[in-house]
Amino acid sequence: MRTAVFSARPYDRRFLEEATQRADAARPVEFLYFDATLDVHTAALAQDCEAVCVFVNDRLDAPVLQALHALGVRAILLRCAGFNNVDLAMAGQLGFFVARVPAYSPEAVAEHALALVMTLNRHTHRAYNRVREGNFMLDGLLGRTLYGTTVGIVGTGKIGLATARIFKGMGCTVLGHDPYPSSAFDAIGAYVALDDLLARADIVSLHCPLTPDTHHLINTTSLARMKPGAMLVNTSRGGLVDTHAVIGALKARHLGHLAIDVYEQESALFFQDRSGEIIDDDAFQRLMTFPNVLVTGHQGFFTVEALQEISEITLRNLGDFAAGTPCPNRVLPLVEG
Repeated sequence: MRTAVFSARPYDRRFLEEATQRADAARPVEFLYFDATLDVHTAALAQDCEAVCVFVNDRLDAPVLQALHALGVRAILLRCAGFNNVDLAMAGQLGFFVARVPAYSPEAVAEHALALVMTLNRHTHRAYNRVREGNFMLDGLLGRTLYGTTVGIVGTGKIGLATARIFKGMGCTVLGHDPYPSSAFDAIGAYVALDDLLARADIVSLHCPLTPDTHHLINTTSLARMKPGAMLVNTSRGGLVDTHAVIGALKARHLGHLAIDVYEQESALFFQDRSGEIIDDDAFQRLMTFPNVLVTGHQGFFTVEALQEISEITLRNLGDFAAGTPCPNRVLPLVEG
């Protein structure tokens, strides 16, 4: 089973190969690793492959899917939970097997959300640089005690629940909003309407998928409803946040802090070394000028445990495709034709 792995970084190779060594030897798998992101120009790299393995910023729109199908590719394996980068309608028409990793160490992302909050709240990133330069002044490093604050969790799936438990354990009041409530959240916090959550929360943390309904969920209107001085955290999908609206709220001093691990135009930036280049994304560059903004490059998932789970589930999904057996992680039923 030859599989082209796109957006492959050294850690992808390591964990996929380790998972392959632990897998059933009766089902040999050959991974071909490509640093390139999948798009219409790089699809030809999947020549003679039966499957492609892709990540969040790989593009699988209609032209790419048609090109892959013409090459003989029949399976798409997502090394992530989200699938908004796949044209599912076209994938269905072409009969692709599409499977994802629906949940991988939700605590990994939840803990990163906490790390962002703690870093930005207590200014530890700025304090680190000061001390290295011999500056031990505390001016400008004043934070808040998180105990007793109100945290709003938007999206109470597995990652949202893990995040809610962490903040509950820290003594925070936890509010939640989700169109599909989870009974597990009832023991942690209280469900409220989104507008109520935005108005009451000192910290708003986003943990929902990117859909047409959630695109730019955080916009000029919703930002205006947030508590003045509140912190916004996004470790989910960049498209949930209207970047230009956030910049406006920061400039108006209404939004107190912004911590993001994802960015709506990240495909041109993240998972690459751009340190020696001019970054011509004006919105991103503007964000980086604010002292109350913290950005990380989509590393919330980046733990040993999460990468092991991603690789093992991806391999199982591939095995289900090869064997023609039902796959619990299938996004789209295999359409014959």
